Amino acid sequence: MPLSRSLCLLSLLIALPLHAQDMAATCHATSSYDVTLKPDSLLFDRPSPAPFHVDLQQGALRTDGVAVPLNAEDQDRLALFERELRALAPRVRMVGEHGVDMAVQALHAEVAGIGLSDGTRAEFERRLAAHASDLKQRIAASRSTHDWQGDAVDQYMNQIASDLVPLLAADLGQQAINAALNGDMQTAASLRDRATTLATELQPRLQQRMQALRPQVEALCPSIQRLAELQQGVRGSDGRPLNLLQIGQ
Repeated sequence: MPLSRSLCLLSLLIALPLHAQDMAATCHATSSYDVTLKPDSLLFDRPSPAPFHVDLQQGALRTDGVAVPLNAEDQDRLALFERELRALAPRVRMVGEHGVDMAVQALHAEVAGIGLSDGTRAEFERRLAAHASDLKQRIAASRSTHDWQGDAVDQYMNQIASDLVPLLAADLGQQAINAALNGDMQTAASLRDRATTLATELQPRLQQRMQALRPQVEALCPSIQRLAELQQGVRGSDGRPLNLLQIGQ
């Protein structure tokens, strides 16, 4: 697992608008751990290096199954760390849901200029609404960053693209056929080219539109910095600093 994995719960919001690299660039926050919010504890896990599992539960600390003796100050810091991370979760989910809404609006705006038939437009809107609803449900239900690892996110986004883009391309292709039948070969050729390059042309424009979400992400950064400060000085069973997350420059 690369050290560039996004910070804790923040990878819950990368579902559509952001990837781990964007989160690291915005808040300069990274972690080598995945995190799972259990009903009574937090679990941080990674395949390497040790410690592989770090459990936090109301100020108590276990690393790789070994209870770590803590002084009162460290217990208080970890209890506060857990409480503040849990408080951050709904804020992160809200940003993620806003990102989905913004992406839907951006797609509507981009598709409006294509000149789709009424039938294709209606089908596109139906499919897009279904994908957005499913994505919001996933964000709301997720309690672990394992749900949003890079490959899983990319695969899910590819599934959405493979459902929506061919629908648009087919409509453009039909427009090209109609233009050719009417003798307008120049328009037909232009429409065919647009159908072929539709996906690659949409991606950078959508990414640009999604930059409007950045201030909402930046508003989370002070809370991330606070978490990084709370973990400082706390050590695991091996005597090394926990380093559940890192803040770069």
